Amino acid sequence: MARSLAGLPAGVRLSDFISLGVIAESFPVGLVRSVLDEAGASGKRTRELPSHVVVYYAIALALYMQVSYGEVLRCLVEGVRWLFGPGVRVKVTGRSGISQARSRVGSKPLELLYERATGPVATEGTKGSWYHSLRVMSLDGSTLDVADTKENDEAFGRPGASVGRSGFPKVRFCALVECGTHVLLGARMGPYRTSEVTLAKDVVRCLAPGMLCLADRGFFGFELWSLARATGADLLWRVTVGEGGPSLPVARTLEDGSYLSAVYPSPSARRRGTGGVTVRVVNYKLEGSDETYRLVTTLLDPKEAPAEELARLYHERWEIENSLDEFKTHLRGARVVLRSKTPELVKQEFYGLMLAHYAVRKLMHEAALRGGVDPDSVSFVHALRVVRRKLPRFVALSPSGEETLA
Repeated sequence: MARSLAGLPAGVRLSDFISLGVIAESFPVGLVRSVLDEAGASGKRTRELPSHVVVYYAIALALYMQVSYGEVLRCLVEGVRWLFGPGVRVKVTGRSGISQARSRVGSKPLELLYERATGPVATEGTKGSWYHSLRVMSLDGSTLDVADTKENDEAFGRPGASVGRSGFPKVRFCALVECGTHVLLGARMGPYRTSEVTLAKDVVRCLAPGMLCLADRGFFGFELWSLARATGADLLWRVTVGEGGPSLPVARTLEDGSYLSAVYPSPSARRRGTGGVTVRVVNYKLEGSDETYRLVTTLLDPKEAPAEELARLYHERWEIENSLDEFKTHLRGARVVLRSKTPELVKQEFYGLMLAHYAVRKLMHEAALRGGVDPDSVSFVHALRVVRRKLPRFVALSPSGEETLA
């Protein structure tokens, strides 16, 4: 889709439009400076656009996908001055200066910031985030269109087309979502030709004991199952029934109709009976459908996790579909293409989007807790409008006042 870049209306106050307070609350300037140092991207403090301001700018771009580079920077600079005082030294620069500053910083600081600053946000009082004492997570992936440049095409590739070629190169990504809060965690991206399962091998390393991970049938395989299981998390994954699905013979039938079986790394290992891992299998059908759903899980005790509860719980996996819709349709914008022209800046833009989504969702969770409601009942679209239009006066300075953006 062709991008028609908008400006922000003239004469508006910063507090009506920019959300630097939300960004600074979620991603403190001290942490931003730390990841810049770690990535070797701190740069010189005398530059027109200091590196830490560029990091905030990359996140702000994600909140205003259809607004021009210069207009977002103008409001960001006003926001920096509004929050941190008129003595801040940041100069508005042109498009080429913005591009040079983004290229100088690169993607690594944004990726590190995403890894360091994001995590589960559900508390004991968060509705819809728990199965008994287990924090419910879901695994899935999707794609994003990126700018049609030679560099992006070579780096990321594009899907095939029956006639000619598809419109844009694409990146593929995979992530976990915390069900109930919809925060996206552990995201990894790669070329379109990279499979979701390949990306998921890094994503599942973000699981931990006390979590229960849901996943659709496209992810099941012995290697990925073993990697996820090794984190100490529990798993509840759908598998294909029949041809193409794993062989899951009955070892012992349990009182709730589920049964114990085992999965193996290879057919030869199965024949030898070596290297197998015990799983519990739950088969069920939805009312009005002839399709059989088959789930495998590490939760082996039917008294602690009855089959009927697990069947209902599995459909919470669609929480991640809602999160991906928020991310792709409302935050990015329907049919809007990522604007970056080079692979490195595409990656920077991707993590800027992830950080922006996390900040909005974290704010929504805090609001839901204060109101005593399920976060699912809070509108993401409304929250995004609030973040865009109103600058919450979050505390962005340490008590000593030592941290500034200057």
